[in-house]
Amino acid sequence: MTALLALGLVPLGLVVGSFLNVVIHRVPEKQSVVRPRSRCPRCGTTLKPSDNVPLVSWLLLHGRCRNCHGAISIRYPLVEVATAALFVAAALRLGADPVLPAFLVVFAALLAISAVDLERFIVPNRILYPALFMAAPLLVVAAALDGDWSSLRDAALGGALAWALLFAIHMASPKGMGFGDVRLAGLIGMLLGWLSIGHVLLGLFLAFLTAAVVGVGLMVTGVRGRKDRVPFGPFLALGAITSVFVGGPILSWYGV
Repeated sequence: MTALLALGLVPLGLVVGSFLNVVIHRVPEKQSVVRPRSRCPRCGTTLKPSDNVPLVSWLLLHGRCRNCHGAISIRYPLVEVATAALFVAAALRLGADPVLPAFLVVFAALLAISAVDLERFIVPNRILYPALFMAAPLLVVAAALDGDWSSLRDAALGGALAWALLFAIHMASPKGMGFGDVRLAGLIGMLLGWLSIGHVLLGLFLAFLTAAVVGVGLMVTGVRGRKDRVPFGPFLALGAITSVFVGGPILSWYGV
């Protein structure tokens, strides 16, 4: 049953990933994600439905626009595949648990936010707040269906804890920790808190650890200097996703 659910989420993940590409491209420009229809970013030609099939169209067109033959960024299929992979992994991790939809919503948001943060150094509220306003009610529904109100309580505590921890860092060093990261931590803490408070702390620890390792690596290789900005949102997302999938064994290992 779990395998069938995971398989069924593949096309959904690809479609959602296709929509996320629109979000990633348009939200930083303050454009509507609904209108106009998808078009080539180079020549502006509106894409035909047959040229807008997730992953398939990019492969058949060899990554180029049918009209102007301009290259289409590989980011588009990568986001679609990554979304589908995360959806499948979430299904295998959680099964048909009523909380699965909330995890899918947050995973999709983390992908979009990470892509925007890498390109623009911002955590867009137009992605974060809709994800929060969708995920929170879904967690309430999951708690009601399972009668698992303790997990809902821990989700609220986890969100508050993660927000407070990063807010303290933001107050101590506003230039080092943007307030967008504080908001994102609240969303992540809520999701991880559903699993346990230990997952929240582990997710944050992994985020800071990977950020430190990558930051040092970038400085050693000369790619970034000490004063150059490095977006923290993707590390928060990576820490959260890692905590979801391997947090249980890690916490058990340490007796948490």
